[in-house]
Amino acid sequence: MEALDRNAMTGRPAKLIIEGVSKRFISSRAMVQALDNVSLTIADGEFVCLVGPSGCGKSTLLDIIAGLTKPDAGRVLADGRTVAGPGRERLVMFQESALFPWLDAFGNVMFGLKLRPDLTNAQRKEIARHFLNLVGLSKFEHAQVHELSGGMKQRVALARALAPDPHVLLMDEPFGALDAMTRDQLYDDIQQIWMESRKTIVFVTHNVREAVCLGDRVVLMSPSPGRIQQIFDVPLPRPRDINSPELAGYASKIAAALKGTLTEAFSE
Repeated sequence: MEALDRNAMTGRPAKLIIEGVSKRFISSRAMVQALDNVSLTIADGEFVCLVGPSGCGKSTLLDIIAGLTKPDAGRVLADGRTVAGPGRERLVMFQESALFPWLDAFGNVMFGLKLRPDLTNAQRKEIARHFLNLVGLSKFEHAQVHELSGGMKQRVALARALAPDPHVLLMDEPFGALDAMTRDQLYDDIQQIWMESRKTIVFVTHNVREAVCLGDRVVLMSPSPGRIQQIFDVPLPRPRDINSPELAGYASKIAAALKGTLTEAFSE
């Protein structure tokens, strides 16, 4: 009810409804309960960050929302329809850029636009150039993948994910492998893009400060099995500086809750 009441309060319809989702993985050695009865409602245009230790099911939940993995129990509704498989309405950006090395930056973004059969080739080219410009790479559209830095590769991956105009963008630790300065710049970029597009974004991270910097809400998950432990609103104005004292205060509160979750998990 808390999530539904929040949507009523903001006046925005629900974009994603996660209802009682559970998932287990069985191997020859053991059974692992990755998720247990997870429920969450995400409003249209909301930026939600999932935070928690390794093994809490963050990426599994993201895969279920994307339709890449089926839950053992429960369901996910996207725009009121049950998610039964992948779709261009919900695109995933992974930690690795996963660019095609035989295509240049422009070609990689164009490849993503193959998901839009309603467009002409001229329209695809126009859209590809628009999103490369949006991520600050208009001068590098003909650069080969091996000529791009790690941060530039992630920018191309972001442009490729945004170009097909998905309703929901799912991001699985996309900045985890980057250096601190590159991450800080990308935090500014993704906030600016989000403020302009108002895409619904679900973002997985281990980094509490990163979550507070980017999210409208931070969802803290507990491990073994993965459950929602606590949800934090982050009402700070945007754009946010990850090094600001105000942001640090929110991050400290969430980090303390995360530490308590880990202590409880280890004691059990």
